[in-house]
Amino acid sequence: MKSTIASLSAMEILDSRGNPTVRVFCGLDGGVRVSASVPSGASTGENEAVELRDGDEQRYGGKGVLRAVRNVNERIAPQLVGLDPSRQRLIDRLMIELDGTPNKSELGANAILGVSMAVARAGAEVAGLPLFAYLGGPGGARLPVPMMNILNGGKHADNSLDFQEFMVMPLGAPSFAEALRYGAETFHALKGILKKKNYATAVGDEGGFAPNLGSDEGACELIVEAITAAGYEPGREVALALDPAATSFYEEGLYHLAKSGQGRKTSEEMTKLYSSWIDRYPIVSIEDGLAEDDWDGFRGHTAALGGKIQIVGDDVYVTNTKFIQRGVREETTNAVLIKLNQIGTVTEAIEAVDLCHRAGWGYVISHRSAETEDAFMADFAVAMGGGQIKSGSACRSERTAKYNRLLEIEAELGRAAVFESPLR
Repeated sequence: MKSTIASLSAMEILDSRGNPTVRVFCGLDGGVRVSASVPSGASTGENEAVELRDGDEQRYGGKGVLRAVRNVNERIAPQLVGLDPSRQRLIDRLMIELDGTPNKSELGANAILGVSMAVARAGAEVAGLPLFAYLGGPGGARLPVPMMNILNGGKHADNSLDFQEFMVMPLGAPSFAEALRYGAETFHALKGILKKKNYATAVGDEGGFAPNLGSDEGACELIVEAITAAGYEPGREVALALDPAATSFYEEGLYHLAKSGQGRKTSEEMTKLYSSWIDRYPIVSIEDGLAEDDWDGFRGHTAALGGKIQIVGDDVYVTNTKFIQRGVREETTNAVLIKLNQIGTVTEAIEAVDLCHRAGWGYVISHRSAETEDAFMADFAVAMGGGQIKSGSACRSERTAKYNRLLEIEAELGRAAVFESPLR
């Protein structure tokens, strides 16, 4: 007999920045009880689903989420109690209709997503399957290559780097476990190099180091040095990936590289800058190299660089099929970043992945800069089978929770596990 949802409730918890977020509990009539916690972003696209905050300056500086909690307890729960948790698409659609806005601003994407994730977990429990197998079916066996953030800048760190994330991708590893080792060893080699050069080794929001370097290009040079110091061949075994998060330094049609003192640049000049870096460093992926509103610039950017590397759109798409469809038509990028909380339901995130599949595009399952210990996205990454994940650095438990869950999944799959980079 199928179980039904007997209870849904939410509470306010803290994320990795010490700000409130939502945790949702889903109880079934058979006694199953699961939970899910919602992440939060700092570098956000203007078209993202709305993260509902209280605005009460007397609590958490206005960042409380008690309104979202009440919306789960008082408005969403009465509509979903009694439903079969395996009806994920129906449940997500009911919440979207109940909200009634194009960006989930009435109930809050944080409220809706918490319920959506918890219901998915409950459905997996009823089916007697691990979450990755429940969401991915028989094909859910591909472990992702980590895009490991080891140097932070931009909005993720108070330092001299304009670009937000400098990452390593262990493309040449034979398994996820070995890829994680390659990345962690490179991370520790970088720490040793920074200490030797008298740079700070404090870490930013996603666990990467946040030194005051002379330039963004200097970050690439240090990472290549660290890859070599760790005993790996740059480009063949461990490559570089960048997320400049260019929207954060885009003003009046120009890119202001103020933190690093590189002045103002046009879209074309930014693309030329990236092209020169690709020639010098083993860069295989650039995410948000231009701003979310710079659609014309992105077309030229992808035309110039897309034949060499992966061009990922994040803020420009915000995991929304409407914007991804435009991107496919206009050849804006050749890959998409998938963030569950940008769109607000598991169903819509899966629809965004399906659209990437149909377009022949790559996609990367991503965390947010403010995370929780919830490892839902690790299972989701395996279920979606795209072969790429962004989960931050090799430190901070809210980041390593995802990596450790992927180690468990690989061990559980055993010989059925697949690990291969889509960028080789």
